[in-house]
Amino acid sequence: MAALGGTLAGAIATTQIAGPLLAQEATRNSSVYEQLDLFGDIFERIRSQYVEEVDAAELIEAAIDGMLTSLDPHSSYLSPDDAAAMRVQTSGEFGGLGIEVTQEEGFVKVVSPIDGTPAAEAGIEAGDIITHVDGESVLGLTLDAAVEKMRGPVGSEIIITVAREGEQEPFDVSIIRDTIELQAVRARVQGETVVLRVTTFNDKTFPNLEEKLVEEVEKLGGIESVNGFVLDLRNNPGGLLTQAIKVSDAFLEEGEIVSTRGRDPADGDRFNATPGDLAQGKPIVVLINGGSASASEIVAGALKDHRRAIIVGTKSFGKGSVQTIMPLRGDGAMRLTTARYYTPSGRSIQALGVSPDVIVQQPRREPDTEEEDGPPLLRSEADLRGAITNDSLSEDEIRQIQEDRAKAEAAAELREEDYQLAYAIDILKGLSALGPKD
Repeated sequence: MAALGGTLAGAIATTQIAGPLLAQEATRNSSVYEQLDLFGDIFERIRSQYVEEVDAAELIEAAIDGMLTSLDPHSSYLSPDDAAAMRVQTSGEFGGLGIEVTQEEGFVKVVSPIDGTPAAEAGIEAGDIITHVDGESVLGLTLDAAVEKMRGPVGSEIIITVAREGEQEPFDVSIIRDTIELQAVRARVQGETVVLRVTTFNDKTFPNLEEKLVEEVEKLGGIESVNGFVLDLRNNPGGLLTQAIKVSDAFLEEGEIVSTRGRDPADGDRFNATPGDLAQGKPIVVLINGGSASASEIVAGALKDHRRAIIVGTKSFGKGSVQTIMPLRGDGAMRLTTARYYTPSGRSIQALGVSPDVIVQQPRREPDTEEEDGPPLLRSEADLRGAITNDSLSEDEIRQIQEDRAKAEAAAELREEDYQLAYAIDILKGLSALGPKD
């Protein structure tokens, strides 16, 4: 009887607790269904009473897109055409202007121009605000609608109006649309440094990086002749998370690369490095700026937290969220923000960005001016008539001094062309001069 009484009491208590909870859930569901009924009512009234006939499918797509874009700047609906274009873009070739954009206060903001594209050649810069497209304001348009306005046939002209910090008035920029063929990685040798310019993170990024790194090291005669590597991620808008992990892993022997945390803690992921360092322990400088976003920030954050690289440049963009592409019926798709990512130190860079270890601004280029008077003529001891020769050096030593001087002059020219890159290379020279650690 005692046991039975306990069972009955437990059942009554459970009913007393569960009853209100079930009632609350039923109320919430009822409210949701009422809202859906309201949506259906509005949809029917628009379709039957709007001043012009509307396309029902387009109306529903607009409602879906509005629902998603109300969440954050990166969630959106992808029509079948947009979904197909996105799949082509991540494979490395697509049509357009060559800019990665986001939305800020209703306007379109350039995250970064992509190297070698019409937008980059026209002088578009990271941080530019696009206010008009072909004379029509983009204020109030969704990001996808604004992007759609910028699309068009290859070879056609588009006029975009740009507001830029430091400029008093907006100005027009003419761009000819073209097919964008992304070269994910470009590499070159600068002195004894291998410079790896990563422009995007698509399916080809890591394979290209690995291939070009090996090629450039061979040009210098082997890893012993390399004083370090510059990983240039400036104006890289990001891309595939998987490729960011692979590029980070390329220079790390162990430890966490990045972790993601979603709404449900159980859905979080942690990605760790595997043994093997393509740079074989040589020092690395990573270049970033305000156009470095998303996957670029994952790489910079991982190498910084592991003290594997020195980060040089300016603060990165600060996109610390992960979007998942979810296929929908009818060949469309939904881009939904599903998680935040965190660097190995456990810090989110959302809205904060990655801060460089050494802040180096890229000076704005001043317009060329012709000077009537050239630089003052500088003379040295060797220029003096009858100067005695230096008898302490052999011909080989003199030749080496002349070669070193030529390298220094080339470095000076680079500073005029790309001050941030020259600064990064100077850091590696300094580290090389200190010699290997014991």
